Amino acid sequence: MSNTINLGLIQTACTADVKANLEKSARYTINAAKAGAQIICHQEMHNTLYFCQGQDYEQFNLAETIPGPCTEVYSKIAKEYGVVILVPIFEKRMDGVYHNTIVVIDADGSIADMYRKMHIPQDPGFDEKFYFTPGDLGFKAIKTKVATIGTLICWDQWYPEAARITALKGAQILFYPTAIGWDSKEPKSIQAGQLDAWRTIQRSHAIANGCFVCAVNRVGSEQDLTFWGNSFVADPMGKMLTVTDSETEEFRIQSIDLAQINDTRTHWPFLRDRRIDAYGDILKRVAD
Repeated sequence: MSNTINLGLIQTACTADVKANLEKSARYTINAAKAGAQIICHQEMHNTLYFCQGQDYEQFNLAETIPGPCTEVYSKIAKEYGVVILVPIFEKRMDGVYHNTIVVIDADGSIADMYRKMHIPQDPGFDEKFYFTPGDLGFKAIKTKVATIGTLICWDQWYPEAARITALKGAQILFYPTAIGWDSKEPKSIQAGQLDAWRTIQRSHAIANGCFVCAVNRVGSEQDLTFWGNSFVADPMGKMLTVTDSETEEFRIQSIDLAQINDTRTHWPFLRDRRIDAYGDILKRVAD
């Protein structure tokens, strides 16, 4: 595996036209591949609206199987251009069982693995427990032809446990496909703080685990939410290597050097100094 690789981040706005969303995202994927991206990540549920702002049984009709329409499209692109593609979709596992899922398609077009979102939020504007069964595949590091990656999704990004376990399994890059934005009913005075907290927690995962973090968020307004974009890549010291804006649909290419992981972990040996004999309370809902 080469030490230097190029990450591709695709940040778009979505409409109710699923076919058009997929076609647009596929075009961005091809353009990113032609520009040199080797691992390309899309935003959470990249080909649909973020429909979780309320409870609507009709939305279950948007779910698809794996393999399915999206994986077929991206498998062809991955094979033709020799790129790894992260495809976040609304998965129909069986009648009545649905997941918020990432499919990792390897550079030969095969499905390398998949991850189902573990932490499912229930909050005003984020009514996800109505739609998604919690993931049952656990946290994992997925070996691809380019790098070993960890795939987590949106609400997972607030949990240091998820990042730590994924890194300990061998992930060199933590990817966080996301759909997060500002609620129009909230005062603008708190919006900057929300965005800063979102960046800070993910940068902290990069620092604490000595790995790269790539967060990909959508843009545009949907019902009461305005998605804030700001997709970024942070290095193992938490330095922001690239950041998109809050409105523009685009793909962004960022080169990273995987050798920085070993260098950082050697000089800041947080993983070495962990007191695994003293962490039993982390497995309790409330520590004694």
